[in-house]
Amino acid sequence: MSTTEMKAWQFPTLTAPLERNLQLLATGIPKPSLQTPTQILVQVHTASLNPADYKVPELGLLAQSQVALPGIPGMDFCGQVVEVGTGVQDVKVGEMVFGSKAPLAGKGTLAEYVVVEKEQYAAVPQGVSFEECAGVGVAGFTAFGTVGVGLRAGVKGEAEGTEKRVFINGGSGGTGTFGIQIAKILGAHVTTTCSGANVELCKSLGADDVLDYTKVDINAELTQMGKVFDLVVDNIGHSTTLYKASNAFLKPKGKFIQVSVDMGLGGIAQLAKNMLLPRYLGGGKRKFETYMMVVKKEPLEEIAGWMKEGRLRTVVEKVYGFEELPAAVERLKTGRVKGKVLVRVKDVLLASLEQLQTLPAIS
Repeated sequence: MSTTEMKAWQFPTLTAPLERNLQLLATGIPKPSLQTPTQILVQVHTASLNPADYKVPELGLLAQSQVALPGIPGMDFCGQVVEVGTGVQDVKVGEMVFGSKAPLAGKGTLAEYVVVEKEQYAAVPQGVSFEECAGVGVAGFTAFGTVGVGLRAGVKGEAEGTEKRVFINGGSGGTGTFGIQIAKILGAHVTTTCSGANVELCKSLGADDVLDYTKVDINAELTQMGKVFDLVVDNIGHSTTLYKASNAFLKPKGKFIQVSVDMGLGGIAQLAKNMLLPRYLGGGKRKFETYMMVVKKEPLEEIAGWMKEGRLRTVVEKVYGFEELPAAVERLKTGRVKGKVLVRVKDVLLASLEQLQTLPAIS
């Protein structure tokens, strides 16, 4: 292969299903180059998958303004720096970094090389595996931006020192597993939902109360608890009833934040209804907030610090080989993934392996 080309997965059109629209190309894809002084070039070691990686490319005409074709999927990454811009001072060639190129723009991380901006990466913390770091990205940012920011600044009216209570709808997925841990780091009482098979996982991450949605009516259970929650974060988005019912279990100054939403026209219509329909016409009685992710270095560095301290970990269900990307996408689409699905883009780089062998074990 030419030194100016790279191996990568591509989707040539915006059609569904993505796993059948993917092409693995070993030649013909230009190796990206730095365009600004604040960028770095990363040789990708491991990438992580998120629902948006397939939902957006499957939108067809609705995604034309968001994705450049032919597109390279993937947003999250961990890899080795191979080139730095003249304005970059915080990393050097040879060091390992992780982060996210979100939002999806079609020049993604399921390729041998990727260019990232200074706000999109942080240094891999000592003692933490490359796979764990690769899984942070979108899920970690989202959990930090909803649960973390919500508990720190968005929940008001309680006496200082009072234990906050948060309800996380969907605790066993990528965002949920990070959300539970971040809430516990910040001292909150956590109630979450999952299927019976994942109850022990959620408890192991720190959840205080776990509701099995296959056995109980979640809205009824929460309503019975009364107005006890400072924050409700909905990572599922399929139900149209959780938001409307939330007035029964949110405190007077509590917040409801919607993370996930169906990407089709029906989901968009429901989102608009929740945001715009007044209560006297059947809308919810609480303010409806949606989360729009903004990638910034500071949250990523704080997450890295918690990982180094052993207070936060990435739950990894499986690491697929690079050639197995279609199978990884199919698994993600089941909606039953525990934590994160990863794709190893490249075998461990020699320098990285030597670095890894010198790192202390996580306690």
